[in-house]
Amino acid sequence: MANSPSSETEIIEHVVLFNIKDEDDQDPSKVNAMVNGLNGLNSLDSVVYLTAGPILRTRSLPSSLKFTHMLHARYPTRADLSTYSLSDQHVSVVNSFVKPICDDVFAIDWAVNLVGPTVPRPGSAMRFTFLKVECEDEKEKILEGMKKIKESLDPFVQISFGENFSDRGKGFSVAALVVFPDLIELDGGEEYEDQMRSLIEKFKVSDDHFIAVDYVVPRLTPVTPVTTNHLIDELSGQKSD
Repeated sequence: MANSPSSETEIIEHVVLFNIKDEDDQDPSKVNAMVNGLNGLNSLDSVVYLTAGPILRTRSLPSSLKFTHMLHARYPTRADLSTYSLSDQHVSVVNSFVKPICDDVFAIDWAVNLVGPTVPRPGSAMRFTFLKVECEDEKEKILEGMKKIKESLDPFVQISFGENFSDRGKGFSVAALVVFPDLIELDGGEEYEDQMRSLIEKFKVSDDHFIAVDYVVPRLTPVTPVTTNHLIDELSGQKSD
């Protein structure tokens, strides 16, 4: 489901960061199985858009955290996000692929009236920024600052931001996402980076309260629920019927 560049759609943003434990020594087939299993969740009816893959680069991260992969998804409502989370396929992927090889998971969710496509094109480059802001007054001012950044950059990029409602966000309370057409545009997006950095410095957000990661939307071959079941059988050494 996609919408025209000028239309506005209410959606829920869902971002999960994963850390593959002992990544250098990890069996690549298990990492690939996790990524393929996660991408297979885009077949669920409650999902508008979903991709998973390696983080391109980390621009800022508290010293206590490390992340290697991420999932980004969009849903029409919070009820749809809940339906996705509780679905048998999602639970199976998490238990079979994620938990055995990941030692840390971080999730942030927020609601937004999104302007532009709800389904980013493959090759689109994204920058995710998460802030830990405990003061409610400062949180509101930061969100207002993000609104001004959005207004100053429209219609050149898509910007989504809001207050986190996930209880798995390790205390991070504000999220922002900017979508550029490609990596070249992201690397050249100095105006957005300067404005965001200025906002962070204005409210004295410390490095330990600031996460920024870059991600490129992969070009995916559709993965069906049946294929996901085959992955589970293959990983467990069983032959699928």
